Amino acid sequence: MERKKILLRLDPVVHDALARWASDELRSTNSQIEFLLRRALSEAGRLPDGVGRMRPRGRPRKAPEAPEEGAGDDTDQEEEEARADGDASEAG
Repeated sequence: MERKKILLRLDPVVHDALARWASDELRSTNSQIEFLLRRALSEAGRLPDGVGRMRPRGRPRKAPEAPEEGAGDDTDQEEEEARADGDASEAG
């Protein structure tokens, strides 16, 4: 579902207080405003049924990266170690 966009005018002092509060709770200012509005709606008994959930606090988790080609293959590492051992025995 596409999220609604609104223009919101706030007193700069109120905005600063919201931004600090949001930061303390690991939310964006926008998410903090939505969180507070949802809580107020719920406490007033006006939160509609079936309203979607908010994203969890903090940054979204990164998707696991695909392993690089050859990752997990010990052949290259074993070859490097064998070369290093050979270099060490030649130097002695």
